[in-house]
Amino acid sequence: MTKRSGMKKKFHGTGTALVTPFKKNGALDEHALLQLLDYQLKGNVEAVVPLGTTGENPALSRTEMRRIIELAVDHVAGRALVIAGAGSNSTATAIELAREAQAAGADAVLVVGPYYNKPTQEGYFRHFRAIAEEIDIPIIVYNVPGRTGGNIEAGTILRIAEEIPLIRGVKEASGNMAQIMEIARNKSADFSLLSGDDGLTLPMMAVGGDGCISVVANEAPSLFSSMVRACLGGKWEKARDLHNRLLPLMNANFLESNPIPVKAALSMMGLIEEVYRLPLVELSARHREPLRKILKNLDLL
Repeated sequence: MTKRSGMKKKFHGTGTALVTPFKKNGALDEHALLQLLDYQLKGNVEAVVPLGTTGENPALSRTEMRRIIELAVDHVAGRALVIAGAGSNSTATAIELAREAQAAGADAVLVVGPYYNKPTQEGYFRHFRAIAEEIDIPIIVYNVPGRTGGNIEAGTILRIAEEIPLIRGVKEASGNMAQIMEIARNKSADFSLLSGDDGLTLPMMAVGGDGCISVVANEAPSLFSSMVRACLGGKWEKARDLHNRLLPLMNANFLESNPIPVKAALSMMGLIEEVYRLPLVELSARHREPLRKILKNLDLL
């Protein structure tokens, strides 16, 4: 396996929340995964992020998770970071997943707030502290209340950032700009504030964000990463133009539960088969033509 240097510096830029391609028989499609990784690298993203929500991680076996990380690490070969999803609502399981991601060569792990069991703010803090005590690679917290049923409040994120050095950033998908601005205003300079909502990336970066872990970058890595770099460079007019161009696709990706539309789009683009694992199913017929039209307008078909 290729030896990795790890995520030594603050992360900024675009990380693509990768879909997991499957064959028609339901098996992992390794060839399509490598093809998708090449497409991301050609689009100049700074990181690839397998095994997140967009990667259908609840439907994957532990063996498949390990294989996906190893394939990404070996194929990317240092040209981008590999930030692997490693979350669970069981702290013990999250520790195991994080250890396995580290052993497979990931540069960092993305750890979602525990879902369903709805911890208190102190519970969130102790969950992330327990994981950080068991691994040696950086952690990015993932706050997505719409999926987990609980919000990791700004004060808790700031406490985590201050008291747990291994935790180096947060993927914020609460959609709460007041909360996001509180984090941006009070975080340290070396803690990454990353958007978890493509459509909010521009305003988040305007108030001090550092980038995005993105769904739309699956389909349009070059355009989206160019927008993020324009924000980082203070080229706001260019960033707004790219944002407005991409906005229809950003919205279309959530016409149905993620990753249903984005996998349908990637199938239309010839990058993967449109195959999901239950309980997810194929995109509804009424959404197909509007999605295809948006892809054509962006010259992606």
